[in-house]
Amino acid sequence: MRYTKFGNTGLDVSEICLGCMSYGASDQGTHPWSLDEETSRGFIRDALDAGINFFDTANVYSAGTSEEYVGRALADMGNRDELVIATKVFGPMRKGRNAAGLSRKAIMTEVDASLRRLGTDYIDLYQIHRFDPRTPIEETMEALHDVVKAGKVRYIGASSMWAWQFLKMLHVADTHGWTRFVSMQNHYNLLNREEEREMLPLCDDQNIAVIPWSPMARGKLTREWDTETNRTETDEFGKLLYDTSASDRVIVDRVGEVAERHGVSRAQVALAWMLRKPNITAPIIGATKPHHLTDAVAALDLELTDDDVTSLEEPYTPHPVVGFA
Repeated sequence: MRYTKFGNTGLDVSEICLGCMSYGASDQGTHPWSLDEETSRGFIRDALDAGINFFDTANVYSAGTSEEYVGRALADMGNRDELVIATKVFGPMRKGRNAAGLSRKAIMTEVDASLRRLGTDYIDLYQIHRFDPRTPIEETMEALHDVVKAGKVRYIGASSMWAWQFLKMLHVADTHGWTRFVSMQNHYNLLNREEEREMLPLCDDQNIAVIPWSPMARGKLTREWDTETNRTETDEFGKLLYDTSASDRVIVDRVGEVAERHGVSRAQVALAWMLRKPNITAPIIGATKPHHLTDAVAALDLELTDDDVTSLEEPYTPHPVVGFA
């Protein structure tokens, strides 16, 4: 495993982050494909054995049970002082007028709830899951600053939003001397590279860690275009993210061609392409089958040629920005 500094911090993270959205009670929330606790523990153990020290979840994943599964597994198997545990706040966790968003009330309530579910005294990276247009930015940033100063959170990060919104939040934090975001978890992969226009240059300029979600495009980059799986049939959010444009299909075919030339899996090619980008810190990969982890780790050693990269990138056409909702 390779490790890198996390943006403009002294924190060391593995260059692969294990995303834990697929770990949680399948009858809770909106992820019917999620794995039960015993099965989830096996993947978390394998990740630790591979040297991964960075784990990402969210309060809304499987109605909080993802945090519970991850917290118990890491408490049993990991060294807490060496682990980097990330979770998120924004989505509704109960019924009620103040059950979601980034108000001071919501943040203060949900950070304590996440700490209880994770079974830890502190969260290494606390991320806002989305931008909240209904709450003043000053209120959100001061509340996040306060949870850091209270010792409940070590660092704060953000996820998918417009670049101007992210910069505005950074400016508010700087103006008031509050804790600023150190990371951006955005939607980025070979099938949707719109973040290259503004968000990635902004993060590069501000030395913000970039930890993309869906680096495999919900699995579309890991198999032939027309392949169906249980998840593709039930993943309603995933259906909104990727279209069936001719350019997307060509890119998926090119991934297969490059994989065949190198004698590796498609997943390794898709991830190696991303890891080659200088402003990518640690892609967030999901693992529900043993080869998902082995492919991710192997991608660290796969060296694509300039011709490979040209072949993969050349068919791309502009896409709508998706994933903010």
